[in-house]
Amino acid sequence: MSSIRLFRPHRLLLASAALTSFAALDLPAALAQQAREPLPPVEVSPAESSKQAKPAGRDAQSARRVAARRPAVAPAAPKPAVPAATAQTPLNSNAVAESASRLGLTVRQTPATVEVISAETMREQGYRTVSEVAQGAVGVTSGDNPAEPSAFSMRGFTNSQINTLYNGIKIGPQNMTSRITDTANLEAVEFLKGPASLISGEGAAGGAINFVTKQPHTGAVRNEADFSWDSLNSFRAHYGSGGSTNVQGLDYRFDISRSTLNGFADDTNVKTFGTSGQLNYRVSDSLKVWGAIEYREDRSKAYWGAPLVPIAYSGSHATSGIVSGNYVSNYNKTNLGAVTIDDRTFNTNYNVLDNSNVAQEVWLRGGFELKLAPDLTLKSQAYGYGAERKWFNNEIEAFNSTTNLVDRERFYVAHSQRLVGNITDLIWDSDIAGFDNRLVTTLSSSYLDFVRPGAANFPGDSVDLVDPNRGFYGLLTTKQQTARIDNEALSFEDRLKLTRTFALIGGLRVEHIGLDRNSTDAAGLVNAGFPFTKDWAPVTGRIGYTWEAVPGLTFFSQYATGADVSANNIFLLGPTQPLDLTTARTYETGVKHLFWDNRAEWSFSAYDILRKNVYAAAGGQALNIAGRQESKGVELAASVRPIEPLRLWGNIAYVDARYADYNFVGGSFSGNTPPNVPRIVANAGASYRFFTPWPVELGITGRHVGDRYNTDANTVTMKAYTVADVYAFVDIPKTVFSAIDQARLTFRVRNITDKRYAIWGDPFYPDQILLGAPRTYELSAAFKW
Repeated sequence: MSSIRLFRPHRLLLASAALTSFAALDLPAALAQQAREPLPPVEVSPAESSKQAKPAGRDAQSARRVAARRPAVAPAAPKPAVPAATAQTPLNSNAVAESASRLGLTVRQTPATVEVISAETMREQGYRTVSEVAQGAVGVTSGDNPAEPSAFSMRGFTNSQINTLYNGIKIGPQNMTSRITDTANLEAVEFLKGPASLISGEGAAGGAINFVTKQPHTGAVRNEADFSWDSLNSFRAHYGSGGSTNVQGLDYRFDISRSTLNGFADDTNVKTFGTSGQLNYRVSDSLKVWGAIEYREDRSKAYWGAPLVPIAYSGSHATSGIVSGNYVSNYNKTNLGAVTIDDRTFNTNYNVLDNSNVAQEVWLRGGFELKLAPDLTLKSQAYGYGAERKWFNNEIEAFNSTTNLVDRERFYVAHSQRLVGNITDLIWDSDIAGFDNRLVTTLSSSYLDFVRPGAANFPGDSVDLVDPNRGFYGLLTTKQQTARIDNEALSFEDRLKLTRTFALIGGLRVEHIGLDRNSTDAAGLVNAGFPFTKDWAPVTGRIGYTWEAVPGLTFFSQYATGADVSANNIFLLGPTQPLDLTTARTYETGVKHLFWDNRAEWSFSAYDILRKNVYAAAGGQALNIAGRQESKGVELAASVRPIEPLRLWGNIAYVDARYADYNFVGGSFSGNTPPNVPRIVANAGASYRFFTPWPVELGITGRHVGDRYNTDANTVTMKAYTVADVYAFVDIPKTVFSAIDQARLTFRVRNITDKRYAIWGDPFYPDQILLGAPRTYELSAAFKW
């Protein structure tokens, strides 16, 4: 590999920005100021990972500082937590994202790009699954069907290079463990961009996405119910309830949801069921205990895409604007020449008739929050997770230019996973030489047991391109792989306020990962090289600053590192292959601005990410090694409400992601773009509300995704596309339903122009492309009381 240059113009710009920020500070005058603004004190309150921060006045802050220096007689009674304590800002930057920091920082206070999509936004935008949520986030793309349930791409990285967290807990590689997840039970979805190993551990080279379930609140009981139906005959239903019980100090939250989401391809659907509940019990003013349980299930008939077909064969049925390029089949090695998607295959399902995709997941979580002293808090949670997953499909669909048939191949795999662990935080608020400081020390440990029965044979056949005889799976023989992973980590995160407006924020994580693997063949005999063990000890961290130059205008910069095991998928690597850590680092700088009496907000960030020892998909479940991956880009988001009825919002992201030192026998992919990474992703929307006796709102949202490639070879381009949704809803007055506080009816048209486009390409299956959904119509109703 070529040596890495230490000084580049863009790094000098970052350094210059930081030095300019320091120079702009009048440190002597700043040190003379006594009224600094510390972080709000840690209060023993219901755990709400995406709660809104409560602004505190200077008088209250001064009083807390004086109180903190006095001997503690008895802990002060904490304020009860209530839902929506502070109105959501246009970009929701006053939300606290615990997947981004354990310091209790808001998005604006964090020296990184963080985006929190709230339940309110998910409802208004009609996001039904977490994949749809991701598609509305800044610079994020995703697959959205049973074949690619939660395949995400952001900042040039995809799949297991992005950690997927559930209430801040990682359960395994994203492309192994993700399932289609309904948003009904979620309070928020958090996106942390760039290497994020400090908080979520190994695997977060590209960032982390955290799904936060709905939490209890203290106060009156609130109920909600939601229903929807669309033109594909899909149906969703959800009921939720939460608040304080008749038992003093006991709060609850309960949710249950069910959905049937039918696909546009023949005989495809996803059926989900989810229920979750949590109890918070305030034993005393200084102690709270809590427990939570969740069960999720999904069953689907999967769609694995449309095959690439020679334009010469499709003739008048060849389409333009979906794919382009020349291609030699990875599966059957025939030369297809210039390829297209045949319009006769838009709705064709090539999967076998008895295909099945099932997952059942159970979460048990519990813990406590204890105020040891006015400035010292101990938080701890223990958790257990169990999952059973199965994929039983025909997954390969490769057009053969010799026979003019579609060659197919079956694949089966199942998972039996068990995970137990604990996360304990000690939070200390103090003064260091007169400067307000918060230090969080976190000790975490987990044990993962993963059993993976898989196919030992791969039945195959060939079918017609149009109206194929789908048939059945056929004979299945299995083999088995196992993995046991021990993980222990000690991390420190600190925020030091040097002035009222300038803070240094940093952290360090020391981690141990121990892997034990085994693999047996169909006869139960141990394969060569197995069993084997491997240990890693990555050290990762973050250092950065935030500077509120004027009220509401915050500049930030950071340097952060990440590490992950082996890259794409640890279960695809044999004992003779290199198992070195993949490492990543990022430089990032940006600005966040809330102004115009909280009616307008914008943010901007620029970043440079380098990832080394990269493994990349080579098709057919094989991997290549690339020297490094470089990713540079900018992101801009804005939202404004110029007048009360009108809201305008938009975001755009540009990324230049490329491989380097990616050489192999017979060629090189150096300079190529990783799969499923568009240079440009943009979203925009507008809504107008008519304040009539029955208030009505009309809205439109648009999304543009640039060209992408489906493999590292960059021979087939998935063409850029632009889609738009429109909606209208009416709020029914309480006089109509006296028992209902809020009632809303919504009509929504998705993909109003009926655009046909490629949404995702699986680099392991490069002979086929996953298509996006056509135009659909949806009716929904929501009630709160």
